[in-house]
Amino acid sequence: GFPIGVVPTPNPGGGGNNGGEGGLVASSTVAGQCAAPRPGINPETGRAYPDSTGTVDNEKSWVRSWIDETYLWYNEVPTTLKASDYATPVAWFNVLKTPATTPSGRAKDRFHFTYNTEVYRQQSEGGVSAGYGMETAAVRSSPPRNIRIALVEPGSPAASAGLARGAKLVVVDGVDVVSSTGQANVDIINRAISPQALGEKHTFTFEVDGTRGSPIELTAQRVTSTPVQNTHTIGPAGNRVGYLLFNAHITTAEAQLVSAVNTLNQNGGIQDLVIDMRYNGGGQLRIASQLAYMVAGPGPTNGKTFELLTFNDKNPYHRTLAQNLTPFVTTTRAGQPLPTLGLSRVTVLTGRDTCSASESVINSLRGVGVTVNLVGATTCGKPYGFIPQDNCGTTYFAVNFKGVNQAGYGDYGDGFAPDASCVVTDDFDHPLGDAAEGRLAAALRLRSSGSCAVPTASAKAVPGTPGLDKAVTPAEEEPYLRHRSPLREIRLLDPVPDPA
Repeated sequence: GFPIGVVPTPNPGGGGNNGGEGGLVASSTVAGQCAAPRPGINPETGRAYPDSTGTVDNEKSWVRSWIDETYLWYNEVPTTLKASDYATPVAWFNVLKTPATTPSGRAKDRFHFTYNTEVYRQQSEGGVSAGYGMETAAVRSSPPRNIRIALVEPGSPAASAGLARGAKLVVVDGVDVVSSTGQANVDIINRAISPQALGEKHTFTFEVDGTRGSPIELTAQRVTSTPVQNTHTIGPAGNRVGYLLFNAHITTAEAQLVSAVNTLNQNGGIQDLVIDMRYNGGGQLRIASQLAYMVAGPGPTNGKTFELLTFNDKNPYHRTLAQNLTPFVTTTRAGQPLPTLGLSRVTVLTGRDTCSASESVINSLRGVGVTVNLVGATTCGKPYGFIPQDNCGTTYFAVNFKGVNQAGYGDYGDGFAPDASCVVTDDFDHPLGDAAEGRLAAALRLRSSGSCAVPTASAKAVPGTPGLDKAVTPAEEEPYLRHRSPLREIRLLDPVPDPA
């Protein structure tokens, strides 16, 4: 997940009409009234920004009204909060959410966040961000720390440096990653792992198979993610399992998923499929729907709902039932028919980074009777989504809707859990897609024997085999991607076009 700011204790009492205090206004009447209006042309629309000169209080007033109009739980926002207690519109936004909890005691809304609008546009359209092209996962986040490379983007600085999944990070900018203590050292490590600017340089030392390598200097560059990787088949014709790694529901994923399904359909096709979404935080609901349709084909999905969205009782977006219903999408954006696999079951490799639109794929297929087996760890638990809204150069993400499947189910705020035998820790000693990798190996065992567990005889011979210490991994030691942008853990709708 991502950090949520500490909520200050509000002062009771009212105030003047200061940033939404003393009565709400229609958000449209204060939209775009900015303390620092943006000059120039919006690259997304090709038109000038809609900003006019305003004040911080105008921006705070907009935030409060927009939350009241569109937030799914607007009537659970504490009424004692005062805009004047918060210095910025973002700080004000951060506290305007429900304090309720899920059955397990987690915050119901762990998902409120904001983004610089231009950075958001670049990341969401093409998966472009500043970095080295490596994702690091915390196997153990306190000393002795164990930080491993989870995946490397093809063609990235990390790939050019010869780095690969499994390498253990041991030194960063002179700081011992494994054993150092103190906030200053932690800050150095975090800063290096998550560069904020293009051209930023940091020095890393990795250990591979117990051997420490030479220090490597990495420079943050524009990295374009490749959301679909490693598509291949395992086994002989007639008894073949397809595998694909799917990391993000971004626009470029559509063509890559189509290509992957076409590949899997070659040479007699596949009888089973493993989709590796252990690191897939979500994204566009349309992409999730396309993937689910390509897996199941027209039979189970024809005329059925992929996901039905429910908004608050004000119907703030004036959406019709038809607009709230995401069908199983059968074509590309360009209108070409999607290829299909026509499978009645699929196995999904999951982890705590499997979130949002990825969970929609699982939930929607189950909703039309496709068997979805999970192998790995419990998913993040996010049946909610956003219609992002820019105001004055900040894009605000508040939960605007909840999604349910054809069967009407959408209450998985605590995530989807694998069956007990299929709880398998992430295995950093093998590449993703390797049939010996812990989670994929367990999926193959499940297919052949009906259980993910290692047969007892071989279990004795191979101590520490993934799957033996089934459900004993404590949640905090289930590896998770460090410092992942909240943009990577969302369910996004295409905006409804403005009426002409």
